[in-house]
Amino acid sequence: MNIHEYQAKELLRRYQVACQDGQVARTAPEAASIAESYGGRAVVKAQIHAGGRGKGGGVKFAKTPAEAAELWERMMGMTLVTKQTGPEGRVVRTVYVCNPLDIARELYLSFLVDRSTSRVTCLASTEGGMEIEEVAEKTPEKIVRVTIDPALGLTAHQARRIAFALGLEGEAFKKGVAFLQNLYRLFVEKDCSLVEINPLVLTEQGDVMALDAKMGFDDNGIFRHPDVAAFRDLNEEAPAEIEASKFNLNFIKLDGSIGCMVNGAGLAMATMDIIKHHGAEPANFLDVGGGATEEAVRNAFRIILQDPAVKGVLVNIFGGIMRCDIVASGVVNAAREIGIQVPVVVRLEGTNVEEGKRILAESGLNLIVANDFDDAARKIVAAVA
Repeated sequence: MNIHEYQAKELLRRYQVACQDGQVARTAPEAASIAESYGGRAVVKAQIHAGGRGKGGGVKFAKTPAEAAELWERMMGMTLVTKQTGPEGRVVRTVYVCNPLDIARELYLSFLVDRSTSRVTCLASTEGGMEIEEVAEKTPEKIVRVTIDPALGLTAHQARRIAFALGLEGEAFKKGVAFLQNLYRLFVEKDCSLVEINPLVLTEQGDVMALDAKMGFDDNGIFRHPDVAAFRDLNEEAPAEIEASKFNLNFIKLDGSIGCMVNGAGLAMATMDIIKHHGAEPANFLDVGGGATEEAVRNAFRIILQDPAVKGVLVNIFGGIMRCDIVASGVVNAAREIGIQVPVVVRLEGTNVEEGKRILAESGLNLIVANDFDDAARKIVAAVA
């Protein structure tokens, strides 16, 4: 789950992580009033779940309260298009008005879960304000990577090493170390998957502060944090993804034409890969999980078929805990309920596979049964060609 910048900064303040002051403005007069409280100047920021807002026109500087109100009017309701939103963009429903800072330097800092090491890793760079991917491509030597032992946490030595690599000195160095330690504590205690501060700024007054903040959370840990769950903004999620979450389905909308229903994230990734290998594109990632019920399978199938871009569906199930007969019954019932308008290829292996194949064969529906993984991919790609 992702949250907005203003929500991320609320969490930062709870953990004594210094950040730019700001307030959400619900009306244009309120934006002017907030700017007035900051001495007449303000930074007006559109709030969406995507980076690159500044380049898209979603971050503007107001020199007067009247200008802050004018910018609020311009931003509220606009469709903001950035590199991360895609061409369709995102509608701005919240505007954040911030106190401008006197910036001496812009830096980059993030904590993330590194899947290759199964540990939290800190990335830091003196190239703040830029996308870290661009820095990694052009000047990789300017990125410092520190892997954190989960038993020890971020040690004082590591925090000092990172602060030194960022070029902090004197009081700013001490503030930077405290900033890092508190930010890591937030990351771990709130089950984060990503905390990115870009830019982290050193002000002319010698303060180390978060100018922007992006946070993502492990969905499996959200139940432990009702305060974080309350930050969820359904307007920032695709309707199909919201619908899928009601049935505990892991669903992500993609841009292809072949719908995928798979059990297990690894098999789901492999299914998408083999579809691409045979020259087509997946329309979604959908993992029904290892213990899905017939109702969950039926709803997964229904959600896939609601997408007008889907020209065919590949059901790829390896039954361990998940029984193939339950999958087959769910697919058949969903197909009868909705009506099949596209080709459906089903590959079943594992627990109760013969019973599952019998249910499919006796359904009277036009379902294409595949013999193996590669056969399934070939058949669905050919069917939608």
